[in-house]
Amino acid sequence: MADRPTTIADCMRKNPLTINAEANIVEAVELIVEYKLTGLTVTDDKGCAVGILSEIDCLKAILDSIYNDGDAEHYLVRDVMSTDVRSCSPADGIVEVAQDMLESQQRRRPVITDGKLVGQVSSSNVLWALMEYSRRKTAQG
Repeated sequence: MADRPTTIADCMRKNPLTINAEANIVEAVELIVEYKLTGLTVTDDKGCAVGILSEIDCLKAILDSIYNDGDAEHYLVRDVMSTDVRSCSPADGIVEVAQDMLESQQRRRPVITDGKLVGQVSSSNVLWALMEYSRRKTAQG
């Protein structure tokens, strides 16, 4: 293993919290708030990533429920999640994933191996890894 983080495996969060597409939005909001997350990976019953649910997705759903029927329990995760799942693998380079995050304006990536979710990496994980790399490079030279 290198003395500095260079791949997603070096900075990803293993076994991230997830939510099922059939869960209601209230359950998702409770997880996001309780664990201070910016979003969740949505998985199916087999552990495959099928979507991404962000704080903004939840905010839209809650506001919509207030303006319409007033009951957020009627909104399911599948109704508001993004199905554009941009993922990465543990072997992907941190710099390349960071560049893709910037281009897509998405703050998190499910980490997939053999079709299964094995972790998650967020922009803050990547930022930490890049700072560590920068510090060590400066110290060496």
